[in-house]
Formats: sequence, C-alpha cells, structure tokens
Amino acid sequence: MRSLWKGAISFGLVNIPVRLYAATERKDPRFHYLHRVCGSPVKYLKWCPYCNKEVQAKEIVWGYEYEKGQYLVFQEDELEAIPSPAPRTIVIEDFVDIREIDPVYFDKTYFLEPAEGGQRAYALLRGAMRDSGRIAVARVAIRSKESLATVRQYGEDVLAMETMFWPDEVRSAAALSVQAGDEAGEREAQMARTLVEMLSGAFDPAKYRSERRERLEEMIRAKTEGRRVETVRPPEAAKVVDLLEALKVSIAGAEGRRAREGDNQVPASERPH
Repeated sequence: MRSLWKGAISFGLVNIPVRLYAATERKDPRFHYLHRVCGSPVKYLKWCPYCNKEVQAKEIVWGYEYEKGQYLVFQEDELEAIPSPAPRTIVIEDFVDIREIDPVYFDKTYFLEPAEGGQRAYALLRGAMRDSGRIAVARVAIRSKESLATVRQYGEDVLAMETMFWPDEVRSAAALSVQAGDEAGEREAQMARTLVEMLSGAFDPAKYRSERRERLEEMIRAKTEGRRVETVRPPEAAKVVDLLEALKVSIAGAEGRRAREGDNQVPASERPH
C-alpha cells in the first residue's frame, strides 16, 4: 500500500506522527469509452464553447454559480487563505460512544500507521480508547477539504479514521411519507420475528461476495480467451401480494438456506402454521 500523506494526530498536547492509507478499494472492472468505428479510447478535452478551443490548465480558475449562468471567480490563493485545520493534522476534539453516531454520517475509511517516533504515543491512544470503550471525534483536512472524522481501533493493533459528513450535509427524512397504514396482526408479527431470528447470526464479511462482479470477470476472461459467453437472465421472483403468504414463503426459503449452510433448523413445534 502507498501512503496518501504523512501527518500527525493531535491529542491534547500529545503529537502522534502517522501515515495515512486508504482502507478500501473498488474491485469492479473498469471500462473505457471507445469509438465504435475504430475502437480507439475516447479523449476528453477541457473545451470553451465561447472561444471554441481547448483550455489549458493554467487558464482555468474556480467559479461559483450564484445565479443561472452567473459566476463569481475565485483564485487559488484566495481559497488557500481560508482558515482550515492545521495541514495534515488530525485534531481530536472529543471522545464519544460509537453507538451514538448513526452510520449515515460515515463517508470513507483510512488506516493510520505510526510513523517514526510515534509508536509509543500511538499505542497509548489506542489503549486509552479501548479501555474507555470510546472513539475520538476529530477535524482533518484532506486535499484542502475540511472534514469531520472519527478515530477508532480497528482489529487488535490498528487505528482507523473515518471521514464524516457534516450535520447539515445529512438530508432530513421529515418530508418522507412512512405511514404504515393498517397495523399488522399478531400472527404476521410473530412470523416476522421468526424470520428475523432465522436470518440472524454473527457478521462474517467473508461470506458475502459480489456475484455480478464474478460473472463480469468470467465474461472478461472468456472474451480474452476467445470463448463465447452465454448470458442467462435470472428468473424473476414471483410476486406475492398477500403479506402472510409472503412471510410463509420467506421462512421456507430461510429454512432451506440454513439447511444448506449446515445450521440447525427451527424445530417443527416452533414453526408458525
């Protein structure tokens, strides 16, 4: 892995030098647009329709559209002069219980590695958060963008940082219509609880995989080897309108899944009839 930058965690008066690494990566195959006629990759240009010519990077400035077609122009040095957190510094402000943070706030995850001379302080912060059961809330600037962030223990030894959305960036759900209408009966409620229980278990990320990506990668291999690929559309699921019937079908499917995975099935005496 290649580090994105070297900086520090500011923890009170303690300074912990760290390296920042992206913790995740997309695995989907990347496609390019090609010209159908000759097969060449399509090239994108920065083009000015008024001057009718390509624009070079040195000729470009930042513009904010305050009205339709009307822009305020900003120079690079103007934007750089705006106060922001210390560059490449993760400034811890509070320690909170992670259960108090709704996942909607989380954006992107990074690994933090102690740099030279920072191992002891790194372990100190990691141990303090582990013993207290809390995580750190911090501010950080990455590529000139200021973000709210959390720092937490990941696994046994590593600290991870999640950048977060600011509160005013999370949309309100107040305008959504979520009226349930008629309440479900006790029989449906019991079957729903049974279904949830049958599908419950410990989270094991290794059991999940992208079936679409696997099929796409197989298609790419086949095309590379000159083999023909037969594409078969999966059958559409039958539409079940009745809630009670839908629950019965779902429970039967869950029983079959548990049997395939080698789990104990729900005893017949406990199954809804």
